[in-house]
Amino acid sequence: MVREIAPEELADKQDAGENYALLDTRPEESFESWHIEGAQNFPFGADESLSEEGAEEIRSMLDGTDEILTVCAKGISSSHFADELREQGFGGVKVVEGGMEAWSRVYEHVPIETDGDGDIVQIQRRAKGCLGYIVGSDGAAAAIDVSRHTREWREAAAARGYEITHVFDTHVHADHISGGRKLADELDVPYHLSERAEERGVEYEYDSLGRNEVVRVGDTDIKAISTPGHTSEIASYLVNDEAVLTGDTLFVDSIGRTELQFGEADATSGAEMQYDSLHEVLMSEPDDVVVLPGHVTVTEDGRFAHGSPGDPVRSTVGDLRRELDVLQLDEDEFVSRLSENTPDKPPNYETVIAINCGTDEPEDEEAATELELGPNNCSA
Repeated sequence: MVREIAPEELADKQDAGENYALLDTRPEESFESWHIEGAQNFPFGADESLSEEGAEEIRSMLDGTDEILTVCAKGISSSHFADELREQGFGGVKVVEGGMEAWSRVYEHVPIETDGDGDIVQIQRRAKGCLGYIVGSDGAAAAIDVSRHTREWREAAAARGYEITHVFDTHVHADHISGGRKLADELDVPYHLSERAEERGVEYEYDSLGRNEVVRVGDTDIKAISTPGHTSEIASYLVNDEAVLTGDTLFVDSIGRTELQFGEADATSGAEMQYDSLHEVLMSEPDDVVVLPGHVTVTEDGRFAHGSPGDPVRSTVGDLRRELDVLQLDEDEFVSRLSENTPDKPPNYETVIAINCGTDEPEDEEAATELELGPNNCSA
């Protein structure tokens, strides 16, 4: 029987720079849109047989590497492929347990340093680049932008001796299914969204946050700042005037796209709101305020576009004001860039939005996983 390797162990190998060959058996289109860093594509179905010619092609791909790891969507075709490799005389073959589905559940918990007293942990979803947070002090914590893998937020809080007393979402997400409402229900604590979430057709109960409303969590003040543009209701959360959690409004190397809600026809209005939110709201904060976004872009070859997994994804207001090129544009140029040049949309984004509004539900855990597979694509 072929041995398996847990996706977390693969992440450790990746971070340590170990030498291995990772062969991805998914179809070329799936591979090209989203794959693990360093993977090579060798499409192979669950019913195929590996020919001698195919074995020779693989030997040419290995470049002398002894350890071979195989991966597919769920671990089915890659397990069969590993069996075929062994029959052709390859040794040291292991299957990535659970495939890309399991890889999408690998997280890192990263402490964030600021100039203040706030205790902030950035929870990085390695495969998709989604970023959530635990913000805590004096035994209490807020969980912010929680994914459906709520255990990560529970464990991050518990490791620091915090009880989660509040749950927040910055907005109705389009790229992943939020676990915020689920976590709040499990813990019987308030779940917060902006007061403008009603405009999005949200059909469940939530604790509405008005513009500049402050929620006290332990000894920490979390202030809701209205920053529409990516969506009409999106809020950023200012933590003790030392850090701002910007959701999909502002990233460390880009800004959030605007047409997912507003559509191509009305993309201009979203871009105009985005410009005002960036320049009149976020860029009006002091230079030393730390910017903590809701995503980091994962490139087509599986890398973080900014930094590496396990390193803080952060910047400051001053650095972004000076260095981020899109913030140097005047309003007309800015609106034109956002409304005329739109990247590929997140997979299944309309269904994901409906689920996060409470108007739809995934059939089961497997269906939820399928909806989320792929990169986040929230950046403009």
